Amino acid sequence: MTTLISTEPATGHELWSAETGDAAAEVGAARDSWASWAAQSVSFRMETIRRFANVVRTREAEFSDLIARETGKPLWEAKTEVAAVVNKVEISINAYGERTPTRRLEAALGSKVAVRHKPHGVLAVLGPYNFPAHLPNGHIVPALISGNAVVFKPSEKTPGTGAMLVDCYREAGVPDGVIRLLIGGPDEGRALAGQDGIDGLLFTGSARAGMALHRQFADTPHKILALELGGNNPLVVWNARDIGAAATIAVQSAFLSAGQRCTAARRLIVQDGGQADDLVAAILKLVDRLIVDHPHADPQPFMGPVIDNASADHLQEQFLGLMMKGGKVIRRLDRPYEERPYLTPAVIDVTGIENLPDEEMFGPALQLIRVPDFNAAIDEANRTRFGLAASLVGGSPEQYDTFWANVRAGVINWNKPTNGAPSNAPFGGIGLSGNHRPSAFYAADYCAYPVTSSEAEIARASISEGLRDPNMLED
Repeated sequence: MTTLISTEPATGHELWSAETGDAAAEVGAARDSWASWAAQSVSFRMETIRRFANVVRTREAEFSDLIARETGKPLWEAKTEVAAVVNKVEISINAYGERTPTRRLEAALGSKVAVRHKPHGVLAVLGPYNFPAHLPNGHIVPALISGNAVVFKPSEKTPGTGAMLVDCYREAGVPDGVIRLLIGGPDEGRALAGQDGIDGLLFTGSARAGMALHRQFADTPHKILALELGGNNPLVVWNARDIGAAATIAVQSAFLSAGQRCTAARRLIVQDGGQADDLVAAILKLVDRLIVDHPHADPQPFMGPVIDNASADHLQEQFLGLMMKGGKVIRRLDRPYEERPYLTPAVIDVTGIENLPDEEMFGPALQLIRVPDFNAAIDEANRTRFGLAASLVGGSPEQYDTFWANVRAGVINWNKPTNGAPSNAPFGGIGLSGNHRPSAFYAADYCAYPVTSSEAEIARASISEGLRDPNMLED
């Protein structure tokens, strides 16, 4: 085993450390415990998870501070993440009742048809670093309510937050064997995914990692695999009535969380001429006002650094690649502190670039694309292998209907940012953005499987056709 060290992106200071774990041992512990948890009534499990929400409430300040330090996001944003962790409990309880109800139907001869749901068993959860509590919690809560045991491996970039999340579950009374914590990096993640003792894996992360998991699970169709991946999301602004509001939505879509949201707008699609120049000017005016600083700065920043220097380096390489292909820089992707992963919000006009890379630039970089008409805007929005989020700002109701009907995405908004999807609705994408297992309100669907039963209190049976006359049988 080795020691995994977590550092603060904003300062580089060591924040948390622990020894890496053993995937087989954690799965074995969960395997030994899940049956007793599944045998509890669903009401017992729900009340236990409600206690978890109360524990998180009492530790809100501590939890928010840890998330802010470990991710680099502003403290105000970390507080909204902790609130989402709490709110996920009641949302998941309601979703379980709606998506996995017990139903009884009348059948012939006084018999019944029953539909109930069973847990899969042991589910592995691999969490991301951008929302290290909220996003894995969106898998863990419905999994536990359904009666599964969980082995959770947080991102190696935010293990401290994952450890606190597990502590809160255990403090609430979830048995130690039912919620297991696996500390480690990519090697431990691959080992966990390959364990025979898991009955499924719930993953949030990059498309590349998701494709690798899909290949790894190709020979195990009996195991559930839910993939929540990234996006190359389009934001179309068309004849907006309020340029200021449209610019604000564009900035929120592209630069919240330093652009480290899977639903962040990566491509801003506008009509060439018209109001495009006014829109860009309004966006730049707002961008120049954005505060980029450490999580606890006063006044609070709009955004902090990206997660680490390697991520900042990669984003700068991607941005430089767009410049080399002919992109026209409108606002540079500057790095104010070479030794730290701070990046300033950037805008680049990539109109006319042949073979524009269809990549998720996971950071504060927005690509501007000018098109001649609305049909071309839809075509440009669909010029991607991803399909997570898309938004139209402006346009008529008829144009929004056309946009909704023709854009390929799992989240399609009108006059709203691309990010910030509600937790009381399904969340997921198509193409490289997921494998048709949406999370959030629909997470209950992949945490339990339906069982159909035909039932009668007394056995009655007859064969009406295909039998010989008993009087014709020889003795």
